[in-house]
Amino acid sequence: MDLPDFGIPPQLARRMSMAEQHEYLRTKLTRRRTLVTAGAVAGGLLTGCSGPGPGMASPTSSASASVSASRVPGSAVTPFGRHLAFGADPKTQMRISWQVPAAVRGPFVRIGLRPDELSRGIEAEVRALHTPELRGVRAALEQYYVHAALDTLRPGTTYYYGVGHEGFDPASPRHRSTIASFRTAPATPETFTFTAFGDQGVGEAAAGNEHVLLRRDPAFHLHAGDICYANVKGLGKESDAYDPGFWDLYLKQTESVARSVPWMVTTGNHDMEAWYSPEGYGGQLARWSLPDSGFDARSTPGAYSFVYGNVGFVALDANDVSYEIPANRGHTDGRQTKWLDERLGELRAARDVDFVVVYFHHCAYSTSTHASDGGVRAEWVPLFARHQVDLVINGHNHVYERTDAVKNGEVGRQVPIGAATDPTRDGIVYVTAGGGGKELYGFPAGVEESYEGHVTERESVDTFKWTRSRDTRPESVQWSRVRYRGFSFLSVQAESGAKPRLKVSALAQSGERIDHFEVRRGG
Repeated sequence: MDLPDFGIPPQLARRMSMAEQHEYLRTKLTRRRTLVTAGAVAGGLLTGCSGPGPGMASPTSSASASVSASRVPGSAVTPFGRHLAFGADPKTQMRISWQVPAAVRGPFVRIGLRPDELSRGIEAEVRALHTPELRGVRAALEQYYVHAALDTLRPGTTYYYGVGHEGFDPASPRHRSTIASFRTAPATPETFTFTAFGDQGVGEAAAGNEHVLLRRDPAFHLHAGDICYANVKGLGKESDAYDPGFWDLYLKQTESVARSVPWMVTTGNHDMEAWYSPEGYGGQLARWSLPDSGFDARSTPGAYSFVYGNVGFVALDANDVSYEIPANRGHTDGRQTKWLDERLGELRAARDVDFVVVYFHHCAYSTSTHASDGGVRAEWVPLFARHQVDLVINGHNHVYERTDAVKNGEVGRQVPIGAATDPTRDGIVYVTAGGGGKELYGFPAGVEESYEGHVTERESVDTFKWTRSRDTRPESVQWSRVRYRGFSFLSVQAESGAKPRLKVSALAQSGERIDHFEVRRGG
C-alpha cells in the first residue's frame, strides 16, 4: 500500500508557524502509523482508520475519500468513532453518532436492557460531508457521519446498544464485541459527577486525559471547544490551514470514552471551518447531534441547554461575541445573547434546579496567553451576575487557571484552595480548563504557578484584555487564585438534598489533585 511522505505541501506550510508545522508533522506521523496498521488487515477490510489515495501527499487522503465513489459491500465496512450526546431531556433522550469510512445502506442502531437482547433496528440518518480539493494542499474528501435519535427512554436506566448497517449487524456473534452501553439521567436528582476540559486535539496527552477522567465515572463530559484542531490556524477563514481527515483520528481516539459518556461539545475558534456553511459550522452539524433546546441549532450548534439532576447547563458559542477573533462575531445578531438571558431566567426559576453551570470557549477571566476577551465580558458577564450563575467553565488558554469569586469585575471574595463560596453573596468563580491535550501555554513573565501543594502568594498579576478594536488593554488583576501549567481536567460532584453543593476539583493527568473548592448557595 502506498503511503504519504512526511513533507508539508508548500502552500500549506506558508500559512503555518514553526510550531504549527511541528504539530502537523507529529500528528501526521501518528496518522501514518495508523495507516500501516490498517493496511495489515487481511482482505482489505475497511475499518475506522484512514488510508491514502494514490498520489496524495496530505493525510486528508483517507479511506473515506478513496472508497466513497466505489461500491463496497456493507460487510466490509466497520463503524467507528461512536460518540453520545443527550437530547434536550437527558432522562429520556440520547443521541448516538458514529462514522463509517464508506457510504452504507440502511444504517441503524439496536438497543436493549441486556447486551444479548438487543431490539430490532432503529433507523439512523447519514450526513455526508464533502470537503473540496485545495490544489497542492489537500485532496477532496467525502466523510460519512451517522446519527440515531433515541427518545422515550426510561430515566435512570442502563441501555446496551450496537450500531450497524446492511451487511454489518452488531447483534451477530461476529460483531457482538462492538456493543456498548449508556445510562440515562435519573428521574429525581441524585449525586452525580461530570468532567470538563477544552482544547483537546489528537495525541498522547489528549488520549491520556480521557483515560484518567474515565476513572472518575462521569455521567457526562463538557467540552469547552477547540475539539480536534483540523483547522490549524483557528481564525475562521478559508486561508486557515485545514485537514478534515484529522477528524477521523479524533473520533477514533475519543471513542473509548465517548461511546459510553455523553460528550457535550461546544465550539471554539478552531472549530470554525470556513469551507462549510453556515458560518463554518457545517462540519459540526454533520459530526454531532446536540440538544435542540430552544435556540437555533442549525446556525449555532454549540449553543444549547439541558438539565441533569439538580443542575442546569448552558453551552454557548463564544465566537459570536469574541473581540479577539472576530470572524463570526455578531453572526446571531444578538439572538444568542437574548436566548441566554431568557434561559438563565428559566433555569433560575425552576424549582428542581439548585445550580446553573455555563461553559464556552473564550475566557472571561484569564491571565494566560490569550488572556481575557472583552466581548465575553461586555455581552455575557452582566447576565451571569444578574442570574447568579454558580460556575463558568472556559478553555482557549491551554492551562488550568481559577479565579476568586468575581463581582463587578473585582474580587468579591477570596476563594483559597479548599474554601467554599456562595454566588448569591460573593460573585462567580471562573475556571479556565484548557489543559485538555493540546500544547500547553504559560503565564505572564515572572508569574509563578500556584496550585494545591505548591501555593505561592501573589497580590496581583499584570495581564490584558481584548478590546472591540482588537487591541490589547493592559490590566493588573487580583482575581487569579490558582495557576497550573500542565495537562488537566475538571471533575465536579453535584449533591442535592437539604444542603446542595458543587464539589469542584481539578486533576492533573497523573490523577493528582491540583485544586478544589465548593459552591453553596445561601449558606
